[in-house]
Amino acid sequence: MLRKVMPIEAASSVWETPPVGGQGGNFLNAVVSVQTSMSIEDLRNSILRSIEARLGRVRTSDPNSPRTIDMDILIYNHQVVDEAIWESAHICIPLAEINPDYTHPESGLSLIELADRLRHTTPIRLRHDVRINQ
Repeated sequence: MLRKVMPIEAASSVWETPPVGGQGGNFLNAVVSVQTSMSIEDLRNSILRSIEARLGRVRTSDPNSPRTIDMDILIYNHQVVDEAIWESAHICIPLAEINPDYTHPESGLSLIELADRLRHTTPIRLRHDVRINQ
């Protein structure tokens, strides 16, 4: 659905992780890179939320509740939007696949270095049987 509105430049592998901060089944996580001239608000509200709604996403007061899909903006215009990219394996590891050299401004560590550390401390599994079509 996203590819119908903008080209996907790169897509990570799909990774499976247990839920963070909540109950329920495991989550599948992946990251894509797109180029857009849309503002971050328009991208989030007009495109991402619309796709989530069409795929049955119901937003609740619990941000960690089980859901059919969750689309977030992690980096926009080369700026970090979601600080969890540095410390959450379910975000950092797939993001490092498509942007390995992106560097933490204070520690100087790259996403690939941080992802390698997180891979050893977090239950995360590469899903070879699930792919994102570019």
